[in-house]
This record gives sequence, structure tokens and C-alpha cells, in this order.
Amino acid sequence: MNTPSFPELYEQRFGLQPTHPDPHPCDHLLASFMARRTHRRYEDRRVDEALMERLLTCALSASAKSDLQQASIILVEDPAKRSEIASWIPSMPWIGQAPRFLVFCGDHRRIRTIFHGRGWEFPNDSIDMFMNAAVDAALVLQSFILAAEASGLGCCPISEVRSHIIALSELLELPDWVFPLCGLCLGYPAQRGHVSMRLPPSLTVHRDTYDDTDLDRKIAEYDRRRDERFSLPPDRQREVGRFGLAELYGWSEDKARQYSTPHRMEFNRYLKDRGFALK
Repeated sequence: MNTPSFPELYEQRFGLQPTHPDPHPCDHLLASFMARRTHRRYEDRRVDEALMERLLTCALSASAKSDLQQASIILVEDPAKRSEIASWIPSMPWIGQAPRFLVFCGDHRRIRTIFHGRGWEFPNDSIDMFMNAAVDAALVLQSFILAAEASGLGCCPISEVRSHIIALSELLELPDWVFPLCGLCLGYPAQRGHVSMRLPPSLTVHRDTYDDTDLDRKIAEYDRRRDERFSLPPDRQREVGRFGLAELYGWSEDKARQYSTPHRMEFNRYLKDRGFALK
């Protein structure tokens, strides 16, 4: 199969033409990044240990803040534990069905253990310590996803595990200063899926200063382009009882409805209970 050109990949991702089109085929790896998609249906096929070791090596080769390496990965292999996690989130049956399920964690525990082993007091309790660990874990997660997809696998990140953060932490026996960032389903895709159209770079890429003066118009245009490409059916509209059925249920309407109720308000208290100062 021929590798698509950059304009083809750009149009697929944004529904627009690039400012600087290059008609030549893209490098295969870059093309796989631009064409990546989420997968929720998997073949009944094992992801072997040799491949997992390669993927984990790729993931842990990600950039790390000040070489602190504040990420850990839990491979959830106990069927009972996996089933329990899946039971918390019945709207996402792929959690229990995927050949592999992992949980990526921010891990601020190691650096503190190093300090305590030397008999030193840790002098840097601040919200920045949480941010460092969260960013490290996110970089490891994305590196794992890109490596998996380059190897012919499909992934589905599951942030919803944080809606059950206390139960998940107890189930995985996470100690203080270690917190779950995201779950991840992994397996060989059973179907191709579709490329999710993203916001245009004119809204997300800024030069020298932040500028969103044309935000409303560009989001409205994005909503229309995305709906023309992949329109959500009425039964997937959120909060219909509160907001009714929208004639054009675009991205902005979906996200506004999604966050019209409080989400994960206990997270701040959870982090404080786990030792993070957040000050």
C-alpha cells in the first residue's frame, strides 16, 4: 500500500488543505502518527511478551523532566482485577475485552524514597511536583501508544478510571505519591476505525502571542466540517433531557454538555491524602 501524501493526511485530520502542501508520500512513521486512530474492538489474538517488552522499552525512552523518570506502568494481568475494573465502567466493555490492559501512573514516590534513604527532608513539596509526575506519565503513555500503533496494534486510553480513583488505587495497591493517570486498552484492531477530525491548527498553534480573536467562527466551521465527516446519531447526544435534541450536534455542543456537570471533584482531596501538598 502506498503511503499517503501530506495533503491527504492533513485533510483527513483537519478537513482542510495545508498551507504548505507537499505532494510527495510521507515517511511511513510520520504518516502513522498523522493517521492514528483510537481502537475499541480487538481480535482474539494475544500480544506476546517479546512485543510487550519492546513497547515498554519505547515508552520508557520518553523524555523525562530533569531525568527524574516519575512514571510507572501497571500491567493488569489478574483476570479478577481486570473484571472488577471493567465492572465499574460498563459503558466501555472493551476494558474487559482487550487482550491487554495497562494503567499508567505518575510516580513521585521514588525521588522521595531516595531522599529518605539519605536521611534528608524533601524540601520541594508543591503543586509542581504533581505536575512533573503527571507530565512524565503522559509522555510515557503517548510514547507507548505511538510505538504500539507503529507495530500494528490499536489502543484506547481510558481516563475514566480516574472516576474510580480510590477503588483503583486500592485494587492496584498504589502507595502514597503514586496516582493513576490513565488506563489503556491494547490489542490487534478488529476493524479499521476512523480518523477523528481535530481542531484546526489556526486555533491551536500560535506565533509569539496567544490569539483566539476568531474563536467562535472557527469552532462553528469546525463543528460543521466534523459533522459532515462523521455525524453523531441522536441516540449519542448527551443530556437530552436537559438540553433537548440539537439539529447540529457538533464537537462544541458535545463538549459543553459533557462538562455541564461536575466531574471528579474528589481528585484534589485524593492527591492531598496521597501526600501531595498542592501549594
